[in-house]
Amino acid sequence: MQQVFRFIKIVSVVARYRLDNLVDSEPLPFYIRWFLKLLPWRFIPSRLSRGERLRLALIELGPIFVKFGQILSTRRDLLPNDIGDELAKLQDRVPPFSGEVAEAIIRKSLGRPPSELFATFNREPMASASVAQVHEATLHSGDSVVVKVIRPGIEKTIRQDMSLLFLLAHILVRISSDGRRLRPVEVVADYEKTIFDELNLQREAANASQLRRNFLGSPSLYIPRVYWDYCSQKVMVMERIYGVPVTDLSALKAQGTNMKKLAERGVEVFFTQVFRDSFFHADMHPGNIFVSYEHPEDPQYIGVDCGIVGSLTPEDLSYLARNLLAFFHRDYRMVAQLHIDSGWVPRETVVNELEAAIRTVCEPIFEKPLAEISFGQVLMNLFSTARRFNMEVQPQLVLLQKTLLNIEGLGRQLYPQLDLWATAQPFLEQWMKERVAPRGVLRRLNEQMPQLIEQAPMVAHQVVRDLHELRDQQERMLSQRPSPLQDGWSRTLGAGLLLLAITAWIQPSWVAAIRWEPVLLGVAGIYLLKPGRRRER
Repeated sequence: MQQVFRFIKIVSVVARYRLDNLVDSEPLPFYIRWFLKLLPWRFIPSRLSRGERLRLALIELGPIFVKFGQILSTRRDLLPNDIGDELAKLQDRVPPFSGEVAEAIIRKSLGRPPSELFATFNREPMASASVAQVHEATLHSGDSVVVKVIRPGIEKTIRQDMSLLFLLAHILVRISSDGRRLRPVEVVADYEKTIFDELNLQREAANASQLRRNFLGSPSLYIPRVYWDYCSQKVMVMERIYGVPVTDLSALKAQGTNMKKLAERGVEVFFTQVFRDSFFHADMHPGNIFVSYEHPEDPQYIGVDCGIVGSLTPEDLSYLARNLLAFFHRDYRMVAQLHIDSGWVPRETVVNELEAAIRTVCEPIFEKPLAEISFGQVLMNLFSTARRFNMEVQPQLVLLQKTLLNIEGLGRQLYPQLDLWATAQPFLEQWMKERVAPRGVLRRLNEQMPQLIEQAPMVAHQVVRDLHELRDQQERMLSQRPSPLQDGWSRTLGAGLLLLAITAWIQPSWVAAIRWEPVLLGVAGIYLLKPGRRRER
């Protein structure tokens, strides 16, 4: 029943703010179109602009919709200027809750009132976003800090919205083949986990500490220090930073910021987080990014709000890197083959047809600055390609895709001539080279050594058992007087097993379909190649 009431509220907000005028309502079911037309709010004139109506509607609908507006605000190439300007206000200017309520939450969460915890505490919030707001304060040690406080009652609203989204996702799966391909239930489940993680400020504090450690001493990114003694699930205290909002282009240019380097560093920071650390800030909208006042000729980003982070498995990373490098080299056949090998498209897909479709979509984007590329159109073309080949959405990559869109939108604002591909390609090539170089292989071997030592007895037992089986098979074959050709096949098999074992050590993701241990493969291969093996005559 709550889902029904929530759905009615969403429809009524859409009608009251005339949001149905922003899109074509013809595809909607007839009963929804008539419902919208008959609601009384439609007959009341509005003096608000379309951008203001959209922003206020998203705020009224709650945090999930505000976050959707935040994502949209980073894609100024897809929006009219008036709507983009209004949605940008959602990044840090959501209506705040009262300072008294914030103090009550702090007292309940930390066990003492702000007057005892801090030397000074400002009741007026510095900024207010969809999930929380922040207040400036000073510790008794003299350190300047910010206090982040979760909005009261937000969890109930989010649960209602997520329940409705799950309902809509299940309906979409039942009524549409495209819906099944897009896997909306898995996507909504992944988003549910993400947004509830964001409500736990202790988790955000841990994320911030990890990112800070990853970039400690880096000239590219600075993450503020967390004060753990003042953190709980609903309150977090961290170092106050001073910088220029990344969207304040006039201020950045006035202090002499190297805009080209700033844009390139944004791309480098993202790829470093993804491929070096496999731990990336996944909420990089402009409201969470600042630029340090120091050294504008060598600009440094400052990242805040680490509530949403992403991580990829080694297999995902390898697949993603090889895909991107194939794109950079315009090797569309490799891209098509990778899609088939990974199972993202059906095995029976014709490689040549998929290759041609990918080439048609991607070829126009190369050798052009961002200002001349319509990524919105490219995404639409890729979606059409996905529908044609039944390509499935990969829920584990949704956060990564969202972050890539944010990075591209930020790069477009800072330096429209940025060549995103030329900036990323050397980084990816170096990463792949390090993975297959001897030093990289030894490093991974060292990381896996404790697990290998622990599994050694089981592996040895398996090796002995398999060698006995091979011996029994050899005796049976010899009793049937095998020909020299069969002996040659045995040696060929041994060489193949040995080569596969070496490949498994160097690049595990290339042989993910093989479930045997590399040690077992190597021993079996050497056994079959052993010079002393002779057939009995």
